[in-house]
Amino acid sequence: MVFFYRVARASEYLAITGFKIKDIKLAKKAWILPGQSCTVFDISPVNYTFEVQAMSAEKLPFILPAVFTIGPRVDAPDNDNSLLKYARLISPHDKLSHHVKELVQGVIEGETRVLAASMTMEEIFKGTKSFKEEVFEKVVFDIIAKEIVGRGKRSKYLSLLFSNIQVQLELNQFGLLIYNANVKQLVDVQGHEYFSYLGQKTQQEAANQAKVDVSEARMKGEIGSKKRDGQTLQNAAKIDAETKIYKTNREGEGKKEEMRVRAEVKVYENEREAEVAEANAELAKKKAGWEREAEVAKVESAKAVAIREAELQMEVERRNALRETEKLKAQQLSKAIVDYEMKVQEANWGLYKKQKAAEALLYEQQKIADGQKAQGTYLSTLLGALGGNYAALRDYLMINKGMYQDIAKINANAIQGLQPKISVWTSNDGEKGEGGAMKEFAGVYRMLPPLFKTVHEQTGMIPPTWMGTLPESSTD
Repeated sequence: MVFFYRVARASEYLAITGFKIKDIKLAKKAWILPGQSCTVFDISPVNYTFEVQAMSAEKLPFILPAVFTIGPRVDAPDNDNSLLKYARLISPHDKLSHHVKELVQGVIEGETRVLAASMTMEEIFKGTKSFKEEVFEKVVFDIIAKEIVGRGKRSKYLSLLFSNIQVQLELNQFGLLIYNANVKQLVDVQGHEYFSYLGQKTQQEAANQAKVDVSEARMKGEIGSKKRDGQTLQNAAKIDAETKIYKTNREGEGKKEEMRVRAEVKVYENEREAEVAEANAELAKKKAGWEREAEVAKVESAKAVAIREAELQMEVERRNALRETEKLKAQQLSKAIVDYEMKVQEANWGLYKKQKAAEALLYEQQKIADGQKAQGTYLSTLLGALGGNYAALRDYLMINKGMYQDIAKINANAIQGLQPKISVWTSNDGEKGEGGAMKEFAGVYRMLPPLFKTVHEQTGMIPPTWMGTLPESSTD
C-alpha cells in the first residue's frame, strides 16, 4: 500500500479517479490513495491557425485566414463543470495533437461557412474590421450581445455575433473558451480575383479623387494667394496705425514715469533733509544734556567739598559738646535727674488726661450712634406696623413730637397784638350774615380734593389724612 502526494503547477490541474471518487475529482494538490489514478492536464490556451474556404451569397469563393486562441474555461461561474468536460473529453489527448485541432477546426469552419453564405462579398470585404473588432473579441454572450444591440448595429453584425456565439456554444460542449480571435486579410481563390479587381477599382477611384483634389487645391491656392496679398496690405496699414498709437501711448507713459520719478526723488530728498534736521536737533539736545550734566557735576563737586567741611566741623563741635557734656555731667547730673523725673511725671499726667478725654468722646459718639441705630430700628418697626404707609408714620411722628403745637404757638406769637379783622364779601344778595359767608368757606373746602388730586398727579405727593383725602376716580 503506497500513498504519494501530488502538486500541480500554476497552469495545471490534477484529475483524480478511482477509489472513493464518484466521477472525476479536480484539485491543485492531493494525496493519491491506492486504487486511484491521477492525470495532470495543462489549462494554458493554445493558438490555432486556419484558412477557411467559404462562399458568399453570390456564390463567390474566398479564403478567410484566422488565428484563434482557445483553451479551457476557467473564469466561468460553472468553472468546475467546464474543467470536468475538458478533463473528460480533451485531456486524454495532447492539446497540440491532430485530433484536437481537427475538432476545433471542424466547429469553426462549419459555422464560418454558414456565416459567409448569408453575406454578400461586399459586406464581407467592408465588414472585415468590424468582424474582427465586434465579433471575435473574447465572446461573452450576455454582455456583447446587449452592447451591440444597444449601439444599433446593422443586422449583418448581429449575424456575425450569433454565428460566433454558436461557435462558442459548440466549444462549450468540450469545456473550451475562445480567448481571442484575429482575422487576417481576405484572400482570393485561384481563378476568382474578386478582391484584386475590387482593389484596382478602389485604387482608380482614389487616383481620380486625387486629381480632383489637386485641382481644387490649386484653385484654392490662387484664391488664397490673392486674399493673402489683400490681408497683407490691410494688416500693414493696421499695424502702422497701431504702431503710431502705441508710440504715442509709450511717450505719454514715459513722461508720466519721468514726472513720477522726479516727484519720488523730491520726496526722498525732503525726507532725507528732515532726517538730517532731526538728527541735528537730537545731537543738540544730547550736547545740551551733556553740558548740563557737566555743570551739575561741577556744582556737586563743589557742594561735596562744602558738605565735607561742614561734616568735619560738626564732628569737631560734637566732640567739643561731648567734652563739655562730660564736664558738666558731674556738676549737673543730680539736678538733671530731678528735672527729668518731674518732666516725665508731668508728661504722663498730660497724656493720661488726653487719653481719658478721648475715651469719653469715643464713648459719647458710640452711644449717640447706638441711639440713632435704635431710633432707626424704632422707625422701621413703626413703618412696618403702619403697613409701609410713610404719610401715616410722618403724621404720627409730628403729633408725638408736638410739632403741630409748636407751629400753632409760633403762628400765634407772630400775629399776637395785631387783632386781625377778617371780612368776607359775597355777591349773593339774597343771603346775608354769617350763613352766607360760611358758604364761601364751604366752597373753598370743596375745591381742596380736586386740588389735592392735581398735585398728586403732577408731583406724586399725598396730603396728610387730617387735611383731606384724594377723591376716588370714577369709572365711565
